[in-house]
Amino acid sequence: MAEQYLKLKDINENNISKRVSLKNRRVLKSKMEPYFYLIPAFIIFGLFVFYPFIKTIIMSMSTTNIRGEIKEFVGLENFKEILTSPEFYNSIVVTFKFVLMVAAPSVIIGFLLALLANNKLRGNRIFELMFSLPMAIASAPAAVIWTMIFHPTNGILNHVLGTQIGWLTDSKFALISVTMVTVWLNIGLNFIFLLTGLRNIPTELIESASIDGASYLTKVKKIIIPMVSPQMFLVVFMNLINAFQAFGQIKLLTQGGPGDSTNVLVHSIYREAFFNGRFEMACAQALILFVIMMIVTLLQFKFEKKGVHYQIFH
Repeated sequence: MAEQYLKLKDINENNISKRVSLKNRRVLKSKMEPYFYLIPAFIIFGLFVFYPFIKTIIMSMSTTNIRGEIKEFVGLENFKEILTSPEFYNSIVVTFKFVLMVAAPSVIIGFLLALLANNKLRGNRIFELMFSLPMAIASAPAAVIWTMIFHPTNGILNHVLGTQIGWLTDSKFALISVTMVTVWLNIGLNFIFLLTGLRNIPTELIESASIDGASYLTKVKKIIIPMVSPQMFLVVFMNLINAFQAFGQIKLLTQGGPGDSTNVLVHSIYREAFFNGRFEMACAQALILFVIMMIVTLLQFKFEKKGVHYQIFH
């Protein structure tokens, strides 16, 4: 009897240990399962984001040959050379000018067009289609279109203004011309986001303000702008980031000229890498641009807490 009891006891203990082990496996599997779904994303980000970023940091602290192969580690020497270069400072100044010249008009024009399309007028759908069309056009065909518009002798812009300005060849007007193209490209997306925000405003608020005798400008200032501030913040954020990264239209319209008047930082990076064969300098400038964009982004999100009002309606 004692032997049978011991055998049964061993069997029960084995069964219990197996159940505990199985339960632990299930718990571990349930905890690990979400991470397995993230593996494809980690692989993609690792290959196309993290690896290039780390490689950029390494190359920025090295010297490279014309094929971009690392030859020697030099530490911060590349950054010292860049920060004492007048060409780099010119690119920084041109970049910030370009960003400010693009962001403000893009948001203001997009908002005004959204206000116009939001009014209950006949043919609103036509306005919506017209105002959002630039969003569907890439920078390359847009540059071709605007090159013809800016032509000094046959261009429609000079014909309308009665002038003979070399919009893309005169350093006084080249940056303005590139800005006009970029603003035109941004308007469509700004218009769609802001129009969506306007249509989410409860009509009761606007009607109540109208009954109280508020003018249209008062309603825009006191009701509409605060109510669309989340969309406004998103649009401003996107326009600033896109302006810092603008390249295609600048490359096709002016190639950074004349006289480096449109040589923004992204184009300067492209020129250093593929024309001068100095990949280490291009990587160093890219890291500086990354830091600038990160600072601008942090400042924007800090401002968001003060300037953006999120409204919840039940």
